[in-house]
Amino acid sequence: MNFIMKKKTLYLFFATCISLLVAFNTPDDHYFEVMKNLEIFGTLFKEVNTYYVDEISPNELMNEGINSMLNSLDPYTNYIPEDQIEDYRIMTTGQYAGIGIETITREDGKTVITKPMKGFVGEKSGLLIGDQIIKIDGIDVASKSGSEISQFLKGQAGTPIELVIKRFGNDKPMTFKMTREKISTTNVPYFGMVSSDVGLIQLTDFTYNASKEVKDALVKLKEQGAKSVILDLRDNPGGLLGEAVNISNLFVNKGNEIVSTKGKVKEWNKKYNALNNALDTDIPLAVLINSSSASAAEIVCGVMQDYDRGVLIGQNSFGKGLVQVTRSLSYNSKLKVTVAKYYIPSGRCIQAVDYTHRNPDGSVGKVPDSLRIAFKTKAGRVVYDGGGVKPDLENEKPHVSQLLSVLLRKGLLFDYATEFRVKNATIAPAKEFVLSESQYQDFVKWVSNKDLDYKTKVERTIESLEKTAKEEKYYEDIKTQLTSLKDKLSHNKDNDLQKFKTEIKEELEKEIASRYYFADGRMEASFNDDPDIKTALALFKDEAKYKKILAK
Repeated sequence: MNFIMKKKTLYLFFATCISLLVAFNTPDDHYFEVMKNLEIFGTLFKEVNTYYVDEISPNELMNEGINSMLNSLDPYTNYIPEDQIEDYRIMTTGQYAGIGIETITREDGKTVITKPMKGFVGEKSGLLIGDQIIKIDGIDVASKSGSEISQFLKGQAGTPIELVIKRFGNDKPMTFKMTREKISTTNVPYFGMVSSDVGLIQLTDFTYNASKEVKDALVKLKEQGAKSVILDLRDNPGGLLGEAVNISNLFVNKGNEIVSTKGKVKEWNKKYNALNNALDTDIPLAVLINSSSASAAEIVCGVMQDYDRGVLIGQNSFGKGLVQVTRSLSYNSKLKVTVAKYYIPSGRCIQAVDYTHRNPDGSVGKVPDSLRIAFKTKAGRVVYDGGGVKPDLENEKPHVSQLLSVLLRKGLLFDYATEFRVKNATIAPAKEFVLSESQYQDFVKWVSNKDLDYKTKVERTIESLEKTAKEEKYYEDIKTQLTSLKDKLSHNKDNDLQKFKTEIKEELEKEIASRYYFADGRMEASFNDDPDIKTALALFKDEAKYKKILAK
């Protein structure tokens, strides 16, 4: 049977090659090289499958070859085999059938719910953050992978599903019987009023309906009294270009150019203009960005900057100015391929990495400052291409201490919040929730017997210096000084829990608030501490400064 399948795979491969050879039957030197290399690859593929000493899978070998080839281009040109099409569809549409568990974590054989979606059957049935899934429809999931468990949770809408979970504080497992339903992940997980006259819209994706969600949120915020708006695009990886155009159009008038694309094939040389009347061209706008704001998110923030429509706050964006489209291939597979670069209204392309010129080792570098070109916004402000979008007001990326990193990585804040929820039936509204001093000291006591051993960066630097000194025979000369330094810098866990109390409390408050108010709670608990939001609020209070930033 394996031999028959192998012959069939080879036959199909050669049939594809022949059709490509016919398609490229042209005297052009480039296409001659394409035909020649297809023939070489085909004969090599046949010889390896026939004579290699061990039995190999033609499909796996071909997938490896395809992926290696595409990896030499850019990270966004990908092959999508038939068995991954459903995952790709979910990613682009945000729709599937399940119970509304957005994320789970797998660690030490345990499957823990980390993000149930509010308003769907899982949350309505009583599943909580921190619940450990033991069985799904009678299947023990201890040895299953995260992707397998995700597939178990999904299924046809209307089909039953049974979960057995273990919850902190309950001695016996709990059984939940539910019916799968259509799930639509939201592009706007949060919108609400930060203050009496400032609204905030958090946009995390650009799948279908993203522009409608932003429009609806903006309308509701204005009805609630919003006189200024914060559009939060931080950690937004982008998505559909059309949605970026429509979202920009909410703030920029009809007829204005939003973005243009230019590629090797003329059909990708396109210009996208605002087609509708803007929803609001005057409301003061602050756009939050960071180094993980990419692609479609950069189009929106770049358009707002190029038209001097809003003030950008945060850190430099990622710098992805490439456009991908999906092309259908044989046997229900697809190719997501980069076809063009996009250019925002000032004329700049914000692509920061040059994938067309690789170093001898295969690595790629960023566009050097010497090659970056200056452009101007509508008001005449100078902006540059080739390096993402630079904010008008820069805030440093928040520093995370080594201790907080360990608390997050080991899930200790997560576990404590889970226990806190069981022991405390209610808390204050998320915007008002603050851990008291006694509550924080309870956390300190709780964490005191946990595995919290860690080394600071300074300690690791001293260890490296000590190792180098021994290798180069200088250790005895500086031994006394090194020993004195280590004694002075040797961290004390209890002292660090007090030293870094402010940042630990902020994260712990967000984690606890999410147990009671889900994603809304996590966002609202951050309002008083988030440096970008605080910068935006201060800016809105200073109208002269806001106007000055957007002027030439």
